[in-house]
Amino acid sequence: MKFVDYVKVYAAAGHGGRGSISFLREKYKPMGGPDGGDGGKGADIIVRADAQLNTLLDHRYKKHYKARNGGHGRGNNKRGADGPDLIIKVPTGTVIKNADTEEVLADLTSDGSEAIILQGGRGGKGNAHFKSSTYQSPKFAQPGEDGHEAELILELKLIADVGLIGMPNAGKSTLIGAITAARPKIGPYPFTTLVPNLGVVKLKNYMSFTVADIPGIIEGAHDGAGLGLEFLRHAERTSLLLHLVDISQHIEESPVEALEITNRELGLYGGALASKEQIAIGTKLDVAGDGARLDMLRQYCEAHGITFFAISAVAATGLDSLASYVSSRLLTLKKTHNAFT
Repeated sequence: MKFVDYVKVYAAAGHGGRGSISFLREKYKPMGGPDGGDGGKGADIIVRADAQLNTLLDHRYKKHYKARNGGHGRGNNKRGADGPDLIIKVPTGTVIKNADTEEVLADLTSDGSEAIILQGGRGGKGNAHFKSSTYQSPKFAQPGEDGHEAELILELKLIADVGLIGMPNAGKSTLIGAITAARPKIGPYPFTTLVPNLGVVKLKNYMSFTVADIPGIIEGAHDGAGLGLEFLRHAERTSLLLHLVDISQHIEESPVEALEITNRELGLYGGALASKEQIAIGTKLDVAGDGARLDMLRQYCEAHGITFFAISAVAATGLDSLASYVSSRLLTLKKTHNAFT
């Protein structure tokens, strides 16, 4: 299934039904008075999160959503039926925005959570409402109100505890494949990962955490270069970032340069990404040569107070200690967060 995480759709809630203009005409009650019923309420547009969904692909092909109108009022004070609400299902983690104002209308972060995005119009009042001592036979009723309508942005942001970031071919896909049951595409060329991958790390102490593999970030990603801008949104919800840097001997750029480029792009992207806690990971330890690049990155991290690990996902070197440390940090961050909420 194709991964789609950003779409625009047009949605319109239902109009309210019009009120009825009616007069009671029964045997023995030839002048029974007005008995026009109210119109029904127009249907709302509701967006609901569904954990069984993992892409917005369906909404790429269905661009318009129109909810049903309320029924019209009838004689004998019969109220029109309310329009049945139109429910749009989206993956858990979807943010809904007004496309014109960029206002966030809802952020659905749990399975089954929902929000009324556009309200249907109220039904009009029938002429029975307007009878008075001075006006016995009102010959008018209210029309129903229009329902709200808008162009909406549906933006999926993966919900994961840990985000893997770094330059293309830093080893993110190999790592997530080694520590989770995810099976991402892996190759020796840039941008092997074209969509985010999500996996669950299960530890021996029955603890677990989720990891999102974010496609490679290159210089200029904040301006749309490469794939970074398209997928950086998926790192926004994470509690912790693992910043992978290739320390193998065949890479021309220095590991420090790679680390700084990615961090610079996070800062230019804006939001809370640049301030998220990072753990630097030197990858491909099995082909690190004389270790000069490893030492360079380690010394840089020590000088800047960045926690550092060196691993080989292929040889499974350092993975257990890394996973254990990440689990411990997530637990601490969760306790800290709860203490301030």
